[in-house]
Parts: sequence; C-alpha cells; structure tokens
Amino acid sequence: MTPEEETVRSRANPHFKRLRALKERGAGPEGELCLLEGSKLVDEALAAGVVITEVAASPRAEMRPAAAATLGALRARRIPVRRMAEGLLASLSEAATTQGLVALAQRPVFEEDRLYHGTPLILVAVGIQDPGNLGGLLRTAEAAGATGAYLTEGCADPFSWKALRGSMGSAFRLPHVRGLSAPAVLDRLAERAVPALAASTDGETRYDDVDLAAPAALIFGTEGAGLADDIVRRAAARLRVPLVEEVESLNVGVAAGLLLFEAARQRGFPRRREGR
Repeated sequence: MTPEEETVRSRANPHFKRLRALKERGAGPEGELCLLEGSKLVDEALAAGVVITEVAASPRAEMRPAAAATLGALRARRIPVRRMAEGLLASLSEAATTQGLVALAQRPVFEEDRLYHGTPLILVAVGIQDPGNLGGLLRTAEAAGATGAYLTEGCADPFSWKALRGSMGSAFRLPHVRGLSAPAVLDRLAERAVPALAASTDGETRYDDVDLAAPAALIFGTEGAGLADDIVRRAAARLRVPLVEEVESLNVGVAAGLLLFEAARQRGFPRRREGR
C-alpha cells in the first residue's frame, strides 16, 4: 500500500495538521491557499482552472458516485489524493454533515483590467462582513452578467467556507479585486470613466429609471450602516428600490439582485455559456 492509499487517522499527522491550520487561519492574500469542501465545489474549481495542490477524502466518499467521479478527475490530473478518517474530515468542516472530501487550492488572482472588459457592469461591495451575503452577491453578479467586482477592505473573505458555499463557484470565475478602500475604488472607477451608482434607501432616482446599459458600477453597503456619506456624495446617482411605507429597506442581496438584473434586462440578459 502506498502512502497515498494509507488512511490518515491521527490528528498528529502532518497532512491533517496542515489542513487544520489553514482552516483556523482563515483569510489570506491572493495566491495563497484556501480549503474547498465537497465534490461540487471542487468540480467548479477544476472547471475554472483553479490550481488544486492536494486532496483528502474519506473511504466512504470514494463510494459515492459524485465524489468518485471528482476523485477520478483529480487523479487523472496527478493531484495527490490522501485517504483520511471520516472523523478527522468532519473536524475540518463547518457543515452539519461532512461531505468527506476536502481540497487545498490556490486562491485565484485576477487582473484588474478584466473588471472593465466590454461594457463594464461592476459590483462594489463595501464592508460586507457576512460571508454568506458576500458569496451570494458574487453569485448574483455573475448570473446577471457583471464583468467583475470590487470587495473593499472590511469585506469577508470570498474564499471562506460560507462565502464559497454562497457563491457556488462564482468566486472562482468572476474577476474581483479585494482590499482597496472605498474611496480608492471610486478613484479607480473615475479614472476609467465608469459612473458610480450608490444603492440608497433615500435615493432620488428609481433603480429602473437609470441607464444601466451603459458602463456602470453598482455600490452596496451593509444593511445596518449602509454607505458612508462621503461615498454617497461622490456617486453619480443614488438609486432606490420603491417600497411600501411600512418597510424600511431590503436585504442587501435582494437589493443587489434587483439592480443587477435590471441592468441585465436593459442589456438583453447575459447569454448562457456553452457547456453550462
């Protein structure tokens, strides 16, 4: 039996300790490693060209058709696959029930120019700290045909467990730039002559009364604090979603979905990619 075929059962094993340390460390810069869980997410990473360095799988996972197919694809690419006891893998998971498959992958690095490809439609997430919300925003942005996203400083890690589950692979594909301050993002947009449009509950313009077929950056803040006054003042327009009087605001994901798909409607909706 080769070392890869032996089942890792000890928490003292260096392979398990490396995975555990990465999980506990959390967010890291582009190019560093992140953890992926489950065959679906690993399949999405492989399809997006994400570099996967090694994989741990439980013996039970190897008997499941979806996981077995994923492991076969990994082995065909000569990516090391190690067997690991179910209990150890469960301790690496934040899900209620482990899927029995964890991969180490390099965080994708995106060129900022890609955000401005064609007629830019850019999501700007300002201080979105909830990883599930952030992942959902990336997924919605990709689905609506956005060209990319800026995730300002203070945003959650888009490659954390919850964010990846929320984005369902969109974080691998949608070009995004992390870590800039919101004013710095506005400067970048101004340099490229892309109007910054701020989502605001008291905006003067209805979201469906603005030209979103033209280049645009849609800016969203947190549900509680919203956007800072200095950011709103620099926006080319403040967009609102009309609501009945009793409702103060919408969840940021719902608001973003309405604005992004209004842009998609005005642009003729995105074409479905071949093979997907």
